Amino acid sequence: MTRAASVRFVNVSKLYGGVRAVNNVSFEVAAGTLVTLLGPSGCGKTTTLRLVAGLERASSGQIFIGDEDVTALGAAERDVSMVFQSYALFPHLNVLDNVMYGPLASGAKRAEAQDMARDKLGLLGLAGFESRLPSELSGGQQQRVAVARAIVLEPRVLLFDEPLSNLDARLRRKVRDEIRELQQRLGLTVLYVTHDQQEALAVSDKVIVMDNAVIAQEGAPQELYERPCSRFLADFIGESNLIDGEFRTQDGRAEFHASGVSIPLGVTHVPPGAKTVALRPDRIRLRKATSAPLSIARRVYLGHSWEYTLAAPWGELLVVAPIRDEALPPGQAVELDIDPGAAIPLER
Repeated sequence: MTRAASVRFVNVSKLYGGVRAVNNVSFEVAAGTLVTLLGPSGCGKTTTLRLVAGLERASSGQIFIGDEDVTALGAAERDVSMVFQSYALFPHLNVLDNVMYGPLASGAKRAEAQDMARDKLGLLGLAGFESRLPSELSGGQQQRVAVARAIVLEPRVLLFDEPLSNLDARLRRKVRDEIRELQQRLGLTVLYVTHDQQEALAVSDKVIVMDNAVIAQEGAPQELYERPCSRFLADFIGESNLIDGEFRTQDGRAEFHASGVSIPLGVTHVPPGAKTVALRPDRIRLRKATSAPLSIARRVYLGHSWEYTLAAPWGELLVVAPIRDEALPPGQAVELDIDPGAAIPLER
């Protein structure tokens, strides 16, 4: 597939009465990339996806697919396809007829539509499933049929609306990897909506995080995880300990101090004063201590790791340690071993 096109929003807003579902949003999805819209329920991500599809009309701003301004065009004129959360397969049609539906509706002859459908089913590992009904398929197979139906006409942009939400955890990982592999192999432009942070980090070239109808931050998955720009981002993408304290500079090194606990920072030019740091639970190592302001309040065995809740002067601190580490008992006083750079400075 070589028809992949970019998607560009320029100051796009969508109002429902007096409510702004999308508020002056601008972003770009490069052709041939997978970009995820991520955010909590009600943040505007699904409305943004529907604006790309033409299922909603923008109240203001411009939407481009490739170099074409499609703001005023209807869904049928935009050359995009959408995979819905419910898959939306026709229950009375078999797999082949489901995938053929688009080509036939577009005027293709039956033999041509069959060839197109069989080609895409083969790409998705569904050769031999043509005569089955949707009810005779597993959830993952239904998902792949929905994808085959979406790409059979080789759209310029492929849209996914929470595509894995109906699958169990193990199948979610398998199907998410299949979607990513297919997108890369065929060079598809994909805009993907999810509320699952791990899913977004796993499949995306770029993640756009939305909050309250605006873009909170966008960037590569590692950038968002390692360098969130706000408390909301640090808390939303992955787990974080958010600790209030103050920055100090000592012997040319920046440190963060909170209630007698000192944490090194991997930056040198930090203005002193009251600030917040985010500490990822898996970036903290624990050392036994004879006395310390921190102690283990609870310990949970998770199979692949230990999860500790520490009693700290400011409340609680969550730490995740590899299972190979010595199990520390509740009540044990501990000190923190934190690499410079693991603490993320944030504005209070």
